[in-house]
Amino acid sequence: MSAGIVVGLVALALVLINLASMLLAARRWLTRPLQTFPKPSPAVSIVRPLCGLETFSRETLEATFRIDWPEYEILFCVQNARDPVVALVEQIIVAHPERRARLLIGDDLVSANPKLNNCVKGWNAARHDYVVIADSNALTPPDYIARMIGVFREDTALVVSMPLGTRPDGFFADIECAVLNTYQARWQYAAEAIGMGFAQGKNMMWRRAVLERAGGICALAGEIAEDAASTKVARAQGLRVRLVARPFEQPLGPRRAREVWARHSRWARLRRITFPLHFTPEILTGAFLPATLAAFASREFGLGAMTGAVAVLAVLYVAEAALAALARFPLSWTTPAAFVVRDLALPVMWLDAWLSDDFVWHGQTITGRARSDQASEDFA
Repeated sequence: MSAGIVVGLVALALVLINLASMLLAARRWLTRPLQTFPKPSPAVSIVRPLCGLETFSRETLEATFRIDWPEYEILFCVQNARDPVVALVEQIIVAHPERRARLLIGDDLVSANPKLNNCVKGWNAARHDYVVIADSNALTPPDYIARMIGVFREDTALVVSMPLGTRPDGFFADIECAVLNTYQARWQYAAEAIGMGFAQGKNMMWRRAVLERAGGICALAGEIAEDAASTKVARAQGLRVRLVARPFEQPLGPRRAREVWARHSRWARLRRITFPLHFTPEILTGAFLPATLAAFASREFGLGAMTGAVAVLAVLYVAEAALAALARFPLSWTTPAAFVVRDLALPVMWLDAWLSDDFVWHGQTITGRARSDQASEDFA
């Protein structure tokens, strides 16, 4: 068997794997699940760590008060009393006296993870058996709690949701949508479908007893990323991480190239540090490698390198755009170009993740190797 045939078969296999991941994701996104809720409906605590003002801060924080659920409390967590988001939170709480909501200020240095440190006081103050940790830029729809609780089963430790990028403003925001929606979310749903569900920190609803058995929220300090630690806590107890049927929105607004790169390269480094064996095959995902291999194979058969590469890109991008359209994810005339830029950046990001452990998070330079036993020294 010639090298061209072998390379062509590998390219075909990668194309089929990518298409299979799209089918697995589509099955979840396009099927309306039958939701069952514990009776009576349990009360829920929502912990929202905040740091600074963002483009959609008022909208995302106010949406927390419009969730349709019989009983829940909201715990806003801020590390510094001088943070400009404090005034906004105080205004929103006063405007919604119908909901139990509190603003908690302070920092607990339990880890090298500033978000986790910010959440500790909220977790400890939470009164209920189900606790959600929701990022400040996550948009909570009215059925937010219902959709999360409806996924719980006896074998479930926590239910999570990836961010669904919406309302992009500009080309770099389109690139972020291309990364978040039909790439990262697609592969996370595909992983769950084959029994390898893992946590993502944007929206996480815990069955409180599960985390308390592991030692409480400080158990998440065992990894630099709280979602990676959450996955390991769940698996250590023989329990599963499950996903909501459709991701919850994160409105994006304008994005700059540097911030998109910084965010996703940071996530790549964290994945490599916390789950290196799972991170390694990420180089096989996306269109770059199968298109490159197809170019080599088609050249071997005298068809011209561009023929094979363009054929692979056409198949994958048409399928991906169709998936986005069917799922009603954001699409624009620049989406194909965003797919191309994303897939050119992914292998660079993958290599970068192996070469560096450091990144900037909430204005602090952090070494990814840091662990909870180093946190006090690192932040003294």
